Amino acid sequence: MSSSFHLSVIEEFRAHGGRVGGPFEGGDLLLLTTTGARSGLPRTTPLGYVRHGGALLVVASNLGAPRHPAWYRNLLARPLVRVEVGTRAFEALAVPAEGPRRAELFREVVRVAPGYGDHQAATARELPVVELASAEPAGWAGPREVRTLADKILEVHAWLRGQLRQVTAETEAYFTAREARQGAGAPPVPGLGLQIRQRCLAFCQTLRFHHDGEDGHVFPVMAGHHPELAEVFARLGAEHRAIAGVQERLAALLTGVGVAEPEVFRTELRRMSAELLAHLAYEEETVVPLLAGVPWPPTPGGRG
Repeated sequence: MSSSFHLSVIEEFRAHGGRVGGPFEGGDLLLLTTTGARSGLPRTTPLGYVRHGGALLVVASNLGAPRHPAWYRNLLARPLVRVEVGTRAFEALAVPAEGPRRAELFREVVRVAPGYGDHQAATARELPVVELASAEPAGWAGPREVRTLADKILEVHAWLRGQLRQVTAETEAYFTAREARQGAGAPPVPGLGLQIRQRCLAFCQTLRFHHDGEDGHVFPVMAGHHPELAEVFARLGAEHRAIAGVQERLAALLTGVGVAEPEVFRTELRRMSAELLAHLAYEEETVVPLLAGVPWPPTPGGRG
């Protein structure tokens, strides 16, 4: 479909609370916004979907073309996506299904929307089935109300801590199960490795965005108001660069999590966790209290 057709569908979707006409009339349609794997820019695509349990399923069918669509390649690199369904919009974690799980979900998709079976028959590639589920970590509870920039930063910090706990728990569960199955001579359970990879990448995506915002806007503005904290901001910037280095090494490990050496992976994850948690604590002690008077969202023309 042409970009102009996509744009007209997106405009109609947003203007009419998710209802569109033409070839999509009466169908289940959502808007998926991914981040360009190379460009870093938001890309919105209208897609059909199928509800299954608490998740929404989308299929990277590309109408049966031989190559995966761009939106699928984007979410493999940056798994945090924005989903619009009707008048509701939310952030989701995009996880492609693997092995038996993918087969099970694809059967459900074809039962509801048989056209995807025709798309699969038209291509030799296996059509990916992607689950769009809540991006919030298990047990997540953010601040009740965000009124200041301090509140917003604490909310992001709480989210990062929750994601880190869940990544650690999922990693331990994965390696424990893998070691047990290897001991029994059985192949590893498919699926969890990719789930860990996507959650880790989502964590890194959010952390990178958070640090870029601090380094590019928050800290320079604050340094102008608080020159006495020059050493604090220099230390925070150096920690950002150090944590980014650990993230890069962890991401490299994640590309082969299915065959990764457990202790190497655990060591890197522990190191990253310790550095990040110490960094967040230091930032909350030195910088966050100074932001309690800065309104959030920023007021027009204001300091925020």
